[in-house]
Amino acid sequence: MNTLAASGAAPIKIDLLIRPQWIIPIEPAGVTLSGHALAVSNGRIVALLPNDEALQRFDPRQTIDLPGQVLLPGLVNLHTHAAMSLLRGYADDLPLMRWLSERIWPAESRHAGPDFVRAGTLLACAEMVRGGITTFNDMYFFPDAAAAAARRIGMRAVLGVVVIEFPTSYAADADDYLAKGLAVRDALSGDPLLSFCLAPHAPYTVADKTFRKIATLAAQLEIPVHVHLHETRHEIEESLKLHGVRPLERLRRFGLLGPQLIAVHAVHLDPGEIDLLVHEGCHLAHCATSNLKLGSGIAPMSAIQARGLNFGLGTDGAASNNRLDLFHEMRHAALLAKGASENAEVLGAHTTLRAATLGGARALGLDGRIGSLLPGKAADLCAVRLDEWLIQPCFDPASHLVYVAGREQVTHTWVEGKLVMSGGTPMQISISELLDVAGLWHTCLAS
Repeated sequence: MNTLAASGAAPIKIDLLIRPQWIIPIEPAGVTLSGHALAVSNGRIVALLPNDEALQRFDPRQTIDLPGQVLLPGLVNLHTHAAMSLLRGYADDLPLMRWLSERIWPAESRHAGPDFVRAGTLLACAEMVRGGITTFNDMYFFPDAAAAAARRIGMRAVLGVVVIEFPTSYAADADDYLAKGLAVRDALSGDPLLSFCLAPHAPYTVADKTFRKIATLAAQLEIPVHVHLHETRHEIEESLKLHGVRPLERLRRFGLLGPQLIAVHAVHLDPGEIDLLVHEGCHLAHCATSNLKLGSGIAPMSAIQARGLNFGLGTDGAASNNRLDLFHEMRHAALLAKGASENAEVLGAHTTLRAATLGGARALGLDGRIGSLLPGKAADLCAVRLDEWLIQPCFDPASHLVYVAGREQVTHTWVEGKLVMSGGTPMQISISELLDVAGLWHTCLAS
């Protein structure tokens, strides 16, 4: 007999009960549940329990049945430059340094202002929620404009206090970048969907003095440090010429290695460097597609997984990917790791799903709030249909998510229990407005 019924207790009123065919909670690891429901109230997960118990225990204001679908935590895009959606396809088929110096930096010097950032980030956020991404970690100028776009769509954003040494339309020098970024952080500190990280661009664009200051700030503010690191062989060769050490060692000497560090790309790591990152509790943002597109190389993910280094997945910007699509990232990450290591067991489906959710959340220091479907966490969720004829049969939902399904199969995206995408359309903005924004900036950039 049901305990509530036996005691005469009334069912608990909640906001939402979701009943999919399967649930992959990420925690505990490797689990796929069927016949279960997720209860949500006040933006938080209340319970994950069998359907019969849920119907007896709760009185939901809304019930959503999702036959043929799998529910999982919202995906976490651990590294992107959201505003660069406006530069999608603008500078293709070039290696990193030519891509930057010949195309991207000149375009940004002409166009990258608050309106550019707001428009590009708006397009990016709409694209991301369409594909089940609920959180993104950004590195770009004018973080207040990016925040406005994320708020418009209803996403969770970690905004970078970007730092480089040379002047742009945003700031004059490294100190100016830090001052402006930290002022935005202070102004937006009350928004529950926004948080911040320090974002020195890369070892080749940031001076020793600035890195020392960032290390001090990271310790004082207890926020992550998000930096491109060991992305190309050229970066490492230049560091050896100029500083006498590889970039990772340079950062170690400044005290930047630790649980706050997110090493982005980290394609060219030797075994000792992987061990050092593990020992210091660092994290890695694996951007498999961008690494391929720019010809940067293939990260040693087999060794990284074997040594237990926490990693999440990032799309990088749409200018070097050219999609903000974590389904692509999951598939590329898993397949590249298997092919490079000649080991089919590396980065299995559940491991890859964990990287795309809890791994990214942990790197950002948000794993107590998002990344898995534990009671008490925020109801950041996505639902994916696996019953379309084109992707049948389905023997294992986790395998299907990584190797078969795409973002076009995402049917719902929720952030803190609020529906931000349904039926292929973002809830807070019209498709016509998105097309108008894209068309306006295409004309501007092409002229």
